[in-house]
Amino acid sequence: MQTDVVTGAFGYSGAAVARDLLAAGHQVRTLTGHPDRRPAGSPIDVRPLDFADADGLERDLRGAHTLYNTYWVRFPHGDASHAAAVANSRALFAAAARAGVERIVHVSITHADPASPYPYFSGKGEVEASLRDLGVPYAIARPVILFGGHGVLLNNIAWLLRRLPVFAVGGRGDYRVRPIHVDDLAALLLRLADEPGNVTVDAVGPDSLPFLDLVRAIRAAVGSRALIVPAPGWAVPALSAALGAALRDVLLTRDEYQAMAAGLADSDAPATGETSLTEWISAHGRELGLTYANELTRHYR
Repeated sequence: MQTDVVTGAFGYSGAAVARDLLAAGHQVRTLTGHPDRRPAGSPIDVRPLDFADADGLERDLRGAHTLYNTYWVRFPHGDASHAAAVANSRALFAAAARAGVERIVHVSITHADPASPYPYFSGKGEVEASLRDLGVPYAIARPVILFGGHGVLLNNIAWLLRRLPVFAVGGRGDYRVRPIHVDDLAALLLRLADEPGNVTVDAVGPDSLPFLDLVRAIRAAVGSRALIVPAPGWAVPALSAALGAALRDVLLTRDEYQAMAAGLADSDAPATGETSLTEWISAHGRELGLTYANELTRHYR
């Protein structure tokens, strides 16, 4: 029976990958910083994700056929930074090579580029370059926004629309987004694990729509009467920071908004996911935004 390793198998995308691997009859081992999140009765073999322990990483990767890497840092917080995430990813890949892992399937982001002005995208580009230089066969999937399951972005937009009389959209809101359902991403990653050679693909769903239309679709689905108003682009990060402070969370960083407004949340690539974003929003309106999903609580508290 094939053994595969998933980083963060009790998280968001990692949990979807682990579930599909178990359904396919694979043995699943996870490297995680949250071993306490293991569900009772889970067959997953749990090991610590300690980037400072190079020998331990190698030991815990030994015997695995494929490493599915979902590890990253969304925004700097405490000791976590994009620079640290790059170094940690390199340490993980090096340990996988020493351990004899046969293939690495890595989750990156659309438009990853070491020269990007946005640290998230430049860091992902640096990690991709390190993986290409490693010498281990690889596949890189590049999503930008995930939805479905216990995703954060769409849920929290819905939460705000349910509770605020006004929802601000930066500029004209005509910058497009092309999310992929988390289950479609997991299925793609498993397909990429079986493909020969090295491959890099954008992980995107069938729907690309302006951000303003996304907000309108969520408002209609949840039955909100909130007024959607344009706001100057420069004001959006400040408004998000103020709301985040009230919620003890980070809603949207300046870089995230500017990258989205610059078109980096869209892609012209063929769809690699099947789930329609607009149809999913319409079907899940009753449950979207009933509770707030706190990113800091999920990862750091």
